[in-house]
Amino acid sequence: MRTPEEMIDLVLSIAKEDERIRAVTMGGSRANADCPVDVYQDFDIAFYVDDVTPFWDNVEWIKEKFGMPSLMHKPESMELIPPDNDGNYFYLMIFADGNRIDLNVTPEKYVDDGEPMLLLLDKDRTFPNIQIAEGFWYVKKPSAHIFADCCSEFHWCLNNVAKGIARDELSYAMEMMNHYVRDMLILMLEWYVGINYDFKVSLGKCGKYLKKYLPENIYKRFKATYSDADYGNMWKAAFDMLYLFGDVARIVATKLEFTYDESEEKGIESYMKQIKGDLLKYNI
Repeated sequence: MRTPEEMIDLVLSIAKEDERIRAVTMGGSRANADCPVDVYQDFDIAFYVDDVTPFWDNVEWIKEKFGMPSLMHKPESMELIPPDNDGNYFYLMIFADGNRIDLNVTPEKYVDDGEPMLLLLDKDRTFPNIQIAEGFWYVKKPSAHIFADCCSEFHWCLNNVAKGIARDELSYAMEMMNHYVRDMLILMLEWYVGINYDFKVSLGKCGKYLKKYLPENIYKRFKATYSDADYGNMWKAAFDMLYLFGDVARIVATKLEFTYDESEEKGIESYMKQIKGDLLKYNI
């Protein structure tokens, strides 16, 4: 596997030899000191050009300059998932040695929004002095309204999990549980961690670093909310989610001096038990 230094050298050699490429930046995890370092980190590279047209869906150019990837994804050329049409063209590439480059060829002028970013090349010396805002990816402290919105979304969407199970709609119930409901559970857990670390901590996409920061007993309960496709296990996971969310939300509410609406929890708990009871009663 090529080293990070070799990959950066490759990127820079391509940019330096091509007059159309005026600057290069690297963002993502490799520009963020808060992210753990490992061999799976992507190289999030941007080539700044005046005209994207010659680079648009140009696989021959990629093949010539980078070598043919073993896997390549081109979001801007898709019809199934319509692209943003913002003028950028992305090549998402995995190479045979395991390295991954997410290459954005962009005509946009760089705007320093504080996101971690490294300037690798600036031929025209027009880039501003990039100031990385401390804590750009830190967990954000919620307002009382946002806290209440999270609780409402969590409790409401649990009803769809229960109905999906009752109707034997597995994919629907799983989607409700592992997207809409889980997103709110992870958000609440992030706020819990944020409180314990004075909101100076990054937990990554989808809370992927929660294991590192949650107390062992809470993380164990969080793991228990992941179910297989057995409806009995899904019911257990759904109630585990409900009670874990409630326990953590009460702590967050107390620490931030918010109000946790107990009636929401009681309401959805009663509804879920009613549906589960009906299934058992009528042997559905």
